[in-house]
Amino acid sequence: TRHSVRLHSHEVKYGSGSGQQSVTGVEASDDANSYWRIRGKSDSSCQRGTPVKCGQAIRLTHVNTGKNLHTHHFPSPLSNNQEVSAFGDDGEGDDLDFWIVQCSGTYWEREDAVRFKHVGTEVFLSITGEQYGHPIRGQREVHGMPAANHHNYWKAMEGVFIKPSLDPAKHDEL
Repeated sequence: TRHSVRLHSHEVKYGSGSGQQSVTGVEASDDANSYWRIRGKSDSSCQRGTPVKCGQAIRLTHVNTGKNLHTHHFPSPLSNNQEVSAFGDDGEGDDLDFWIVQCSGTYWEREDAVRFKHVGTEVFLSITGEQYGHPIRGQREVHGMPAANHHNYWKAMEGVFIKPSLDPAKHDEL
C-alpha cells in the first residue's frame, strides 16, 4: 500500500539466487500478470468463496503461470533481503508456499490492508524502493523482511470476489 504497486510475476527468471520465476511490484493496474488466486493449504479442503480468516495459512497462485508465491533462504538480488519467487507447477509446489494472513478482524475484508508472514522462514512479504533494470526495467523488488513495518502492507484490488453460498446445494453459476 505504501508504494502503490501490485504484486506481479511473469516468466522472467532471476539471474542469480534460486533462478526461479521473479516476483516484482508494478504500478500498472491493467496488467494480467498481476492476478493471483488465493488458495487454502494443500492438505485441507477450501471451498470457493469461503472467507479467509485472520491467522489462516494460504497459498497465492499466480493466475497466468500457475506458480505459487514462495520464499527461501536466498538473498534478494537488489536489497540483499530474502528473495521472493514464484515456484511450482499448476499450483502445486512445496511447504515454502504458505503465508499467514495477518489482519485486524476475524476475516480478511476486501478493503483491509493485510500482511503476509511466511510460515517457513517467518519473513513478511515486503516491497521498498529498489527498481530493476533490463529486462524488467522499472519494476520494484519484492522481498522478505524479518520485521513488520510500513513496507509490508498489501490490499486486494481488482479481481473476482466470490461470496459464499448460504445453501451449498444451490448454484448461481451459468
